[in-house]
Amino acid sequence: MLYHFNCQIYLMNRCKFIDLFAGCGGLSLGLMQAGWTGVFAIEKSPDAFNTLEHNLCRKGAKYRFSWPRWLPCTAMTTRQLLNGYSKELAQIRGKIDIIAGGPPCQGFSFIGRRNVKDRRNSLTGEYIRIVDIVRPRFLILENVRGFQVAFKNKKKPYSHHVKRKLESLSWGGYNVYSRLMEASESGVPQPRPRFLMLAVRHDLISLAKDPFDTLESLLPKFRRKRKLYTSTTVVEAIGDLELDGKLLVDSKESNGFKQLKYRQPSVLTPYQRLMRKHVSKSHIPNSLRLPNHRAETIKRFSKVLKICPKGRSVSKDQREYFKMKKRCFTPLHPHMLATTVTTLPDDTLHYSEPRILTVRENARLQSFPDWFSFHGKYTTGSVLRKTDCPRYTQVGNAVPPLMAEAIGLAMLRFAKK
Repeated sequence: MLYHFNCQIYLMNRCKFIDLFAGCGGLSLGLMQAGWTGVFAIEKSPDAFNTLEHNLCRKGAKYRFSWPRWLPCTAMTTRQLLNGYSKELAQIRGKIDIIAGGPPCQGFSFIGRRNVKDRRNSLTGEYIRIVDIVRPRFLILENVRGFQVAFKNKKKPYSHHVKRKLESLSWGGYNVYSRLMEASESGVPQPRPRFLMLAVRHDLISLAKDPFDTLESLLPKFRRKRKLYTSTTVVEAIGDLELDGKLLVDSKESNGFKQLKYRQPSVLTPYQRLMRKHVSKSHIPNSLRLPNHRAETIKRFSKVLKICPKGRSVSKDQREYFKMKKRCFTPLHPHMLATTVTTLPDDTLHYSEPRILTVRENARLQSFPDWFSFHGKYTTGSVLRKTDCPRYTQVGNAVPPLMAEAIGLAMLRFAKK
């Protein structure tokens, strides 16, 4: 009883985090679901920040940041935070338990050009500068798996550089641990391998253990409690969003588009129940807008579904046969994990319908609950991709909230040891 009481005091007085490079809020949402209190989040994209603000900052939200008065609740860069609010950051030293964040990963991704000179790679340095000022008890750093693979002509990966910097901060720094983690380990219906770095401040002698041991021991119980598996399938995640036999209506958000008039089925899978938690049976999630495919595109997609193996990327010969320019295009298999959700909507094909997925279907595969709504444009042209962050991009860039919740619970348990 005393232990339980002490844990409640701990929860009230500590368990605070800030989220850097927060995107639309996937990592923040997961940590809040695990019991952590969000103080503030930094995200430079107005589109992504608007989504985060709507879901996690407004009055009445189920999970809400306790935003400080000294910091504007608006989109900004980590550089703007450092240049304008370093004094205030120093004043919250000792009051923050976790700095979480996933610095932009495009420069490290195997999907992209993997450019050592990509200016976004240097943002990790700004992350470390903020860590140096605030000195939280723990760090959570998430990135693509390429973060731990050396660039061509480089002897060591960038993750080694970050680890060395965090360990050698002038005041003592951190004990740093890392591993690759697949989102499916927490029940997310896609493998999504990610590089994860967890760090413990050097002076926490009683916690001089690998936090990944705690995470690994927690994951089986985490899945069992939610009746999930490491092989949660595509149809278990989005089967209730199929169009067959359903009513289509005009999109409420985009003129000239259609969307599914969602009706919750009488029987939901455990994963769907989890995604529908905290909403009424009649609740219709946003971002259900269907693509406006041309007739020849629908015809080609129908043929792909007939002759191409599902669950694997279309082969080079098949791409040539269909005159596809894309290098990676995968028709999903209904009874397998999805491929990793990306920022490009036309990377995947629905398993039974000749169309790409909706934003909401991608969000389901990323474990965003149905009450979480996305804002901004749906897509953007190639010229604007460097500046815009439309809904598909927001979802594809996000840390799956279910994965973040498992990490948050593990860090909470680790911190109490």
